[in-house]
Amino acid sequence: MIKLIVLDVDGCLSDGTLIYDANGVESKNFNVKDGLGITTWIKMGHSVAIITGRNSSIVKKRAEELGVTHLHQGIRDKDRVLKEIIDSLGLKLYEVAAIGDDLNDYGMLNLVGRSFTPKNGVKEVQKLVNTTLTKNGGDGAVREMIDTLVLENDQKEEFLSVWIKG
Repeated sequence: MIKLIVLDVDGCLSDGTLIYDANGVESKNFNVKDGLGITTWIKMGHSVAIITGRNSSIVKKRAEELGVTHLHQGIRDKDRVLKEIIDSLGLKLYEVAAIGDDLNDYGMLNLVGRSFTPKNGVKEVQKLVNTTLTKNGGDGAVREMIDTLVLENDQKEEFLSVWIKG
């Protein structure tokens, strides 16, 4: 059973577009369905980690809003950080799923028990992962991943019961 999901940001939680205003202030778009899926996964007692190569105050704010406690930004060696998180949680690699879209995610995706990439992930990553999703990054790909894992974990009723009572 998958107990931890690991998320890349640019190209997975967002569409990968970097937008700067005239003052150099960055903005990103996040999909609310991804957010609901993440918060529900956490409410079910599972863990979520974000491991991203860039540093962004926006990502920190989004992680706080969603209740993601394992936030690692500015990471070049994602598989090393992933191993540290797994050790700290007392998990095994087969209990972890990850989503990534580009070459800097390759090592991390190669380690985990279940790997995903958005529809628009690079070809090298698509060849590596267990599942290429039907949604693009930033367009509900993370929610699609979570929905898939919920079904595979046989937890659909538990997932729905977080929001639908009775």
